[in-house]
Amino acid sequence: MIPANFPLLPGATLGVLGGGQLGRMFVHAAQQSGYFTAVLDPDADSPAGRVSHHHVHTDYLDGDGLARLSRLADAVTTEFENVPSRALASLAGDVPVAPSADAVAIAQDRIREKAHFVKCGVACAPYAVIETAEQLSAVTDDLLPGILKTATLGYDGKGQQRVASRGQLGAAWMDAGQVPCVLEKRLTLDFECSVIVARGHDGQAVNYRAQRNLHRDGILAVTEAHEECVPPEIAKRAAEAALSIANGLNYVGVLCVEFFVLADGELVVNEMAPRPHNSGHYTIDACELSQFDLQVRTLAGLPLVEPRQHSPAIMLNLLGDLWLAKGPQATEPPWAQVLALPGTHLHLYGKQEARRGRKMGHLNITGASVAEVRATAVRAAALLGLPSPVTSA
Repeated sequence: MIPANFPLLPGATLGVLGGGQLGRMFVHAAQQSGYFTAVLDPDADSPAGRVSHHHVHTDYLDGDGLARLSRLADAVTTEFENVPSRALASLAGDVPVAPSADAVAIAQDRIREKAHFVKCGVACAPYAVIETAEQLSAVTDDLLPGILKTATLGYDGKGQQRVASRGQLGAAWMDAGQVPCVLEKRLTLDFECSVIVARGHDGQAVNYRAQRNLHRDGILAVTEAHEECVPPEIAKRAAEAALSIANGLNYVGVLCVEFFVLADGELVVNEMAPRPHNSGHYTIDACELSQFDLQVRTLAGLPLVEPRQHSPAIMLNLLGDLWLAKGPQATEPPWAQVLALPGTHLHLYGKQEARRGRKMGHLNITGASVAEVRATAVRAAALLGLPSPVTSA
């Protein structure tokens, strides 16, 4: 249902729960289109809070802070999936909220998330729910070797343990604190990909073509986005599955759905993120509308148009390890040399402290051809001391 006061035109105030880099890029996109912005985040020095018109510096469940945000903002979104869904539900009593608390709550719980995938007819890896000792004992041998994942609060490889035997499975569940978990069968992967969907209050939906992703140590390292990176038939199936998942949630906002492509070409869904995603950062420089522009449009009730990509692109994720490559004292990477390469676009998030595994920024590389972009990406990675970024032949 479209809220009565929609569309919200430039001059209105758009709010976001969460002050990290995704919130920062949303704020930049909103401000570029003429909106005022308000961020609620408990970190006084949060990347998004530092650039927003308003920063409500409180905890996500602080009643006074939520009330202040609802008075400031004409509509509110979220920038990460682990914001308490109760905060979104509380705000929704006073101001339009997208995505909904229910959709975010499903994405926060792997058990509910997988049940939703099944309901939508989208294949996922064979799995078992483990919430009790009885369910642990009932796990069938064909799910091993597998990956034990905590049902909640897992991202970037956190809350995941590889297990090869029943003994390892039992020990891993004990190590996880016997919290609700999902055991997924380990599959032989060819590659990983993702699809980003934007869906409006009126049910209209658009999507970017599937992009190809490479993870290292559970964290996205490289995204390739061009016509050669994912075979057309697989890209089509992935887009259809992502749209089915979004429609099944009656979703409003930007949604990323991640997939595994198996050696035999089978496509299985891995997980979804109810927000813009690292694998969509290339859209800032390679597309006419970025994923953050679409987040603004879905929140404000503005028309959605199919986002067109004008250049092949590769995105390199920049972790704090780059700053700490020469020892415990942080040193700046060689940005002048990197930016001397054609088609390089540096995006740093304004974080004051570099830590290993911490997302500090990303580098987008665009060019006239796939070969040109790949060559530049290889040179940029070498300058930064990163492994080769080319993920496909």
